[in-house]
Amino acid sequence: MEILAPVAFDEVRADFDRDHPVARDHEANTNQDAVDALALADRTFGGWSKVRLGHDELRTVMLPWHLSEGGGRELVPRSGRTIGQAADLLRAHAAEFAAANPVCQAKLDRFRTGPFTSVYLSTRALPHDDYADLPADTAPYHLDGLHRLLAWELSGRLAKAGGLTVLIAGDLTPLAPTAAGDGASQATTGGQRT
Repeated sequence: MEILAPVAFDEVRADFDRDHPVARDHEANTNQDAVDALALADRTFGGWSKVRLGHDELRTVMLPWHLSEGGGRELVPRSGRTIGQAADLLRAHAAEFAAANPVCQAKLDRFRTGPFTSVYLSTRALPHDDYADLPADTAPYHLDGLHRLLAWELSGRLAKAGGLTVLIAGDLTPLAPTAAGDGASQATTGGQRT
């Protein structure tokens, strides 16, 4: 993880509103849910930061329960699943998942070649029912960008890019390197951890 800069919540919201308008006309627009999650994360954890996560770190992002946009097959159980695990599941059952979850599949298809846009995470699980059964201490946790992250991982774009810059709420100490020497200074100087 490379810590780039602190970010005020007003900047987080402006960034979100630019890329994901609540009033955007598309099937199963969940942007208001994301706005609510960002606001809850800000109230609960505060302290937003812009960080760069490597590909392997992005694969460990913990996803909350996701019923696949009302489809017939749950993508993420209440106990959670990482981006890597969800992508592996989708690869293994692509045709079955697409048939059972057409709305979710349409989002994945749309984002495979779409531009990289901001992804929002937190250092702890939100105090919300969708996060209630997630394991503790498996940060980072997803707030918004599930379909984008999965589409980019499935298309190989995350690996090719080597990672992404994300916005994350909360204390970064649990995610920062803990080794003595160079690792300890990386948490404040923006050193690279992979």
